[in-house]
Amino acid sequence: MLREVAQKSQINVLAIGGTNNHVHLLLELPKTRNMADVMREIKANSSARLKSLSGSFAWQDGYGAISVSPTAIAAVKRYINDQARHHSTRSFEQEFVAILDRAGVKYDPQYVLD
Repeated sequence: MLREVAQKSQINVLAIGGTNNHVHLLLELPKTRNMADVMREIKANSSARLKSLSGSFAWQDGYGAISVSPTAIAAVKRYINDQARHHSTRSFEQEFVAILDRAGVKYDPQYVLD
């Protein structure tokens, strides 16, 4: 369903995966689109579809986005497809902070998982 929503917004989805409390999307954005608008569209349209099916659904307010080089796409796809194994040894929260640290992203620990 997320793939359909993204494609309707003319966003190429390279990989989707996650667990019961988060989702990872590897997206190829057109040069004419920005991440904030794309995420707003994906979250709004997928939320509306899920609410129509289950009656209640809500995304968290924010999102995390990190760009990857073309040479890293295969590794990121493997990572996304292997979420269950990743989370058997550490939580989503631990993993997210590790990703931010590895990418050199500055963040305020008080708000990073808000």
